[in-house]
Amino acid sequence: MRKRRYLVQLSGEQCNQLNSLLRKGKHSSRKLNRARVLLLCNQQKEDKEVAQLVGVSEQTVRNIRRRFFQEGFHAILNEKKRPGAPQKLNIKGEAYAIALACSDPPEGRKRWTLQMIADKLVELRYVDSITAETVRFRLQRKVVKPWQYKQWCISEVDAAFVCQMEDILDLYEEGWDSRHPIVCLDEKPYQLLEHTHKPLPTKPRKPAREDYTYKRNGTCNLFVLFSPQAGWRHVKVTQQRTAKDYAECLKDLVDMRFPDAERIRIVQDNLNTHKGASLYKRFPAEEARRIYKKVEFHYTPKHASWLNMAEIEIHVLGKQCTDRRIGDVETLEREIAPWEEERNQCEAVVHWKFTTEKARGKFKKAYDNIKN
Repeated sequence: MRKRRYLVQLSGEQCNQLNSLLRKGKHSSRKLNRARVLLLCNQQKEDKEVAQLVGVSEQTVRNIRRRFFQEGFHAILNEKKRPGAPQKLNIKGEAYAIALACSDPPEGRKRWTLQMIADKLVELRYVDSITAETVRFRLQRKVVKPWQYKQWCISEVDAAFVCQMEDILDLYEEGWDSRHPIVCLDEKPYQLLEHTHKPLPTKPRKPAREDYTYKRNGTCNLFVLFSPQAGWRHVKVTQQRTAKDYAECLKDLVDMRFPDAERIRIVQDNLNTHKGASLYKRFPAEEARRIYKKVEFHYTPKHASWLNMAEIEIHVLGKQCTDRRIGDVETLEREIAPWEEERNQCEAVVHWKFTTEKARGKFKKAYDNIKN
């Protein structure tokens, strides 16, 4: 048997430290393997046996013994600093890659891809060769992601915008008044989609699965009415979103939902059907006038539908109920009904915190420009 050059002899305190490290805490597998090797070598076991027990090579065992002898106990428990390969892309090349990702793409392209940026860096001789993954890593470090984009809608905060916004915010600050209830109204188109194959349910370690193909059975419309102070909402499913459908919705609101109200104040957007004229397209003049005298329209500013609380309720409806494949109107109505009943029973409300005072602070510059 060949005599080993580097013997491992641990003190009692060092053994306790290694055993404690193995029993608790989160450490890398490399560090845990070095601790096991040291404990086994301290028992004067052969390298081959130690390697089999720990699951490493004999050369690894010899290297650990040598490092312990040369560098000491504390040094061997920690990783050596690894310099790694030199960076391919220097600061100048990285700056050019960032500028390229933030510039307009070439003609015929929607955006710069990582491979296009990599090819351009090679073409301009910033590097001899570079992969798209390296480009992605360098750009991500600078929080530049050319494969992503976001959309927004910029509102022109003029006098008309401010007037309509403050009108609605003042309404929201009022308390509940059964004689003059506030109702937010909005609509959402909905695709009727049917499974072509029966989906597979969730199982342990397996998510629910469904075939990507589906059968499209047309569309319908969801009228969502929400009274924020009362915690009441109603979803009416219609085949279309015409002026006549809107008029029927107002009639139900006046006669069935708030029959004792003097005036129902409706918050809605400026859709072409959201007018009193829609009532005259559906009902005789006398009936249309009766309904019209019971409602009061308050319109959100252009590009400011976020002021309509019905949009929040539509988001909740989609997240909790309708964000799935439903193939016909009857099933859709049947699925929405218990959701609506549950929300109404618990009187779920929206905790609106954006007030007129906060709006004047948020849009201070716009307010100043209006006066000028």
